[in-house]
Amino acid sequence: MPDMSLIPPTLPIGAGVGFKPAHFAAIDADPGAVTWLEIHAENYMGAGGRPLAQLRALAERFPISVHGVGLSIGGEGPLDRDHLDRLARLTGWLGPASFSEHLAWSSHDTGYLNDLLPLPYTTATLNRVCDHIDQVQDRLGRQMLLENPSTYLAFAESDMDEVSFLQQIARRTGCGLLLDVNNVFVSATNQATDPVAYIDAFPLHLVGEIHLGGHDADMDDGGAPLLIDSHGQPVADPVWALYAHTLRRGGPRPTLIEWDNDVPDWPELASEAARAAALLAPVLAPAQ
Repeated sequence: MPDMSLIPPTLPIGAGVGFKPAHFAAIDADPGAVTWLEIHAENYMGAGGRPLAQLRALAERFPISVHGVGLSIGGEGPLDRDHLDRLARLTGWLGPASFSEHLAWSSHDTGYLNDLLPLPYTTATLNRVCDHIDQVQDRLGRQMLLENPSTYLAFAESDMDEVSFLQQIARRTGCGLLLDVNNVFVSATNQATDPVAYIDAFPLHLVGEIHLGGHDADMDDGGAPLLIDSHGQPVADPVWALYAHTLRRGGPRPTLIEWDNDVPDWPELASEAARAAALLAPVLAPAQ
């Protein structure tokens, strides 16, 4: 049974961006450009130095979302206890407004892969992921959000669809969901499915945060479109359209612009956040 004593996410409904140290001075000078900030947990697990000094300064002015990329929630082996302890120390002193991780795996035995790899959607995988999420939430004392992945193919052994898989995880563990709209569009394009139908089936009432990011377009060996979730481009127009549909269906949610590669100057990133805020505004007003 889900632990109802876990600290829930408390992000404000508004547009945020993934923090990059190169933007610290610009954010400090113009804090009104965004509502909240996200950091990658693994960049702030050290004992001190400039990264933690900047994070402490930002945490005094902004709600902070901590996004993990290294827990390997879907890995076949046990969670890395040392990594989880470092994460607990970070969230303990920071007191973030949200913590999230990916539905993916990135480790095998003692090795770590520089990728977030998808999983087959089976009962065995479901049991393993739920067990790992229970461990994370118990250790951190807070509810986590689980992010839908970007995928490039489907596993033949899957016996349930992704939405059903995520819904069962949330029901069994009490975790929330992080809906990455770009991931939905990338996966739907790569697997020739309907991204709008995915959103319409998604349990939007469980979504605590939305992500928007850019992707690169390519072709597979058969000449079909292939999208790569690169986080190195502006958000594409069809992803903006899918985001607007999501807001109409599920209402306003805290929304992050992810831009992790080929990071632009601050004005371009801030303009992407402003575009998200503009789409949030008419949906947010009736809800207030």
